[in-house]
Amino acid sequence: MSSSEQTPLLGNPETDAGPSPPVDDEQPRGTFARQLGTLDGFALLISIVIGSGIFSSPGPVDANVPSPGAGLLIWLLGGILAWTGALTMAELGTAIPGEGGIQPYLTHMYGEVFGFLAAWSWIVAVMPATLAILSIVFVESIYSSLGINDPAPPITHKLYSLLVLVFVSTANSISTKTSTRLGNFFVATKLLSIFLLIVAGLTVVFFYIGNHHKDLGGGDWHSKGWFEPRDTVMQDGSKFHWRDATPWQSLGFYCTALYGALWAYSGWDKANYVAAELRNPTKQLPLSINTAIPTIIICYVAANAVYYVLLPWEVVSTTDAAAVTAVTHFLGKGVAYFATALICLVIAGSALGNSFVAGRMTVAAANKNWLPSILGTVGQVGKWRISKGDGEDEDPTVSIEKGESPINGLILTTVISAIYILVGNMRVLLTFNGLGEYTFFFLTVLGDIILRFREPNLRRPFKPFIVIPGVFAVISGFVTIRGAIFAPVQAGILIGIWIVGAIFFFARKRVLQRRDE
Repeated sequence: MSSSEQTPLLGNPETDAGPSPPVDDEQPRGTFARQLGTLDGFALLISIVIGSGIFSSPGPVDANVPSPGAGLLIWLLGGILAWTGALTMAELGTAIPGEGGIQPYLTHMYGEVFGFLAAWSWIVAVMPATLAILSIVFVESIYSSLGINDPAPPITHKLYSLLVLVFVSTANSISTKTSTRLGNFFVATKLLSIFLLIVAGLTVVFFYIGNHHKDLGGGDWHSKGWFEPRDTVMQDGSKFHWRDATPWQSLGFYCTALYGALWAYSGWDKANYVAAELRNPTKQLPLSINTAIPTIIICYVAANAVYYVLLPWEVVSTTDAAAVTAVTHFLGKGVAYFATALICLVIAGSALGNSFVAGRMTVAAANKNWLPSILGTVGQVGKWRISKGDGEDEDPTVSIEKGESPINGLILTTVISAIYILVGNMRVLLTFNGLGEYTFFFLTVLGDIILRFREPNLRRPFKPFIVIPGVFAVISGFVTIRGAIFAPVQAGILIGIWIVGAIFFFARKRVLQRRDE
């Protein structure tokens, strides 16, 4: 079996070193022992989904909704979308060989070119944009703790973001094993941060209940209507008058807000990773999803309600570091420094993990002959080997497991991410990232519905009611189309990336065919 078959292109670097195990004992046993129970699956999904988004996305969400109540509903809708999507991905992950990501599903449904374009999008657009966002948020969180929330930050902020990006990429280039060992530490840090944030909000509420003459929070939460339309303060300082907006215009803003929320829910599509090691996936997988995702939804809605309690509402829409801004307003700069350190650790952990995944994606694509072979090497800078591996002919997957790093792939990701940092900002990149992901998520779930009719006899150990993928397809399809109309620049760039990718795919395929003749 080739390395490209062993490693799913969009798979998890820690768990997808080979094909996932069978879902019952009637099939030959796979690479991984099925040792996990429902509680383990619940914990794994929590750790995959909860990341830095809950600390950074509230501002972009609030800036695109008419009221705090509408903002909370967007967070709820995003969670429902993640929920239905996770259940659908779980069905595909237990039915189609090569599970680990949407690339094998799209290949099965529509042909290899769609699988390639999904991989191309993740390597050229989605993952670099993700790293750019995380690097920007890292820097903005530090500035926010210092009381600086500049709607139009100077170029120095971008330069510091580039330093963060380079540091993360370098760390992954030095030692892959060290990166993965930090995972549990970052998971504990993010959960502690959310817990402390919710405690702060509850403290303000209970203190006000006991003494109406003093409010430790932002004040607006008890003096204004949560669903009353208000003028939204944009990042550039201008105001948007919601009462003057048309329904079609409002839908555009809502779609942009939803992309911000979906960024925080990123990782729901990895539900099939859980299936790989559950003892009884048919029963335990839906139970894990149906407990983990609602828990995450409750945490996210509660955390955002806390932001509206701790901060004046006009401040929420202008910050890209909501958690740090809220803690600073509530407890002052001294404690905010500690909170900033915690949140920056969460962001660094997310960046480290995403950088690791991006490098592995590039290696897998090169091993499929979708990209130049030099990008499939490990332990090399260009053609110069700098590690102590067994040589260039060693299986890259084996080399990665030994601690070798896909340095050339990381360099490619770093360069593209740096471009996004220099030409974009967090909010533009959030929409860009969302359009890139959800176009292919929509196609994948739509393909799942098509397969229900085209291949009714396909073995589906886990099969949710068809309404579940139907809900996802309808909402994600509308959000993608309306979001593209509302953000034509980002959509145009993505379309250009896909066109270049398609040309590259067919041209490379023809060159390889001629070489083999």
